[in-house]
Amino acid sequence: MKEENIKIAERVLLGAGLITAGIGHLTFARKPFQAQVPDWVPMKKDDTVVYSGLVEIGLGTALIFAPEKHQQTIGKIAAGLFIGVFPGNISQYTHKRSAFGLNTDAKRFLRLFFQPVLVYWALKSTQK
Repeated sequence: MKEENIKIAERVLLGAGLITAGIGHLTFARKPFQAQVPDWVPMKKDDTVVYSGLVEIGLGTALIFAPEKHQQTIGKIAAGLFIGVFPGNISQYTHKRSAFGLNTDAKRFLRLFFQPVLVYWALKSTQK
């Protein structure tokens, strides 16, 4: 498989993951996502979850369908999203909030190391 095809597959997989997560924000995982919203966010937790879900659906769709000339920008925006939601992962860990099977301090702590992987994935799969 050519390197370009691998990048396309990586980008589509990341986009599909974002769309699925976004749908989860709006439906089946709405309550668990609220566990990740830090207390200092100046909106209702449910509103934060809904709005972030809409952003994830839009961004995932853009990763999959936007023209190649926009992919680098979209990758940077996706990386920014993953960095932007990282305080929620930290909040879930520090406040010992269980959600998504992260029901121990060790699991919540290990989850923190996945966020840099997502940032790298977004950038790497969209660079030229």
